[in-house]
Amino acid sequence: MATKKKPAPSGATLIKRSTNKSVGASMFPWIGLSLIIVLLDQVTKLTVERTFAYAETVPITSFFNLIKVYNPGAAFSFLGDASGWQRWLFLGIAIGAVVFCLVMMSKNATQRLFCFALALIMAGAIGNGIDRVVHGHVIDFLDFYWTGIGHFPAFNIADIGISVGAVLFVLDEFRRVNKS
Repeated sequence: MATKKKPAPSGATLIKRSTNKSVGASMFPWIGLSLIIVLLDQVTKLTVERTFAYAETVPITSFFNLIKVYNPGAAFSFLGDASGWQRWLFLGIAIGAVVFCLVMMSKNATQRLFCFALALIMAGAIGNGIDRVVHGHVIDFLDFYWTGIGHFPAFNIADIGISVGAVLFVLDEFRRVNKS
């Protein structure tokens, strides 16, 4: 038995309910980008781990070396000399960052720069998190230096993702503030 739909009262507006089916699909490129960066990060670290002795340096240019060093701490070896508890602290922070990035991407999947920044940050957190679980430290291998100034702390692909993602995150926020 069919029922008639009642017409909307005059002056009423219909509100169309949105479905979240498109959110998962629109998150796919960002998650895919993160996975590609994690794969690149892990392949480069594995290559360095297997082909270099600890602290071995291979000069590439007059300002860049490849080197194998370990960082049990965070950026610039922060808490690197702690007794080992920092491994789990930084792993917890990485897991929290990944969850935060996924939630924010799902809520803002159409904001391209914002999601791009989050995807880079998430990839870096995952890449360095894998190192902490598997090795107990992060493998760094990119060494930039300037004669007369010294060496910048060694870093890796995951660190690049986190750093570039953070810069893009800030730029996106400035862009958003300037629009309003």
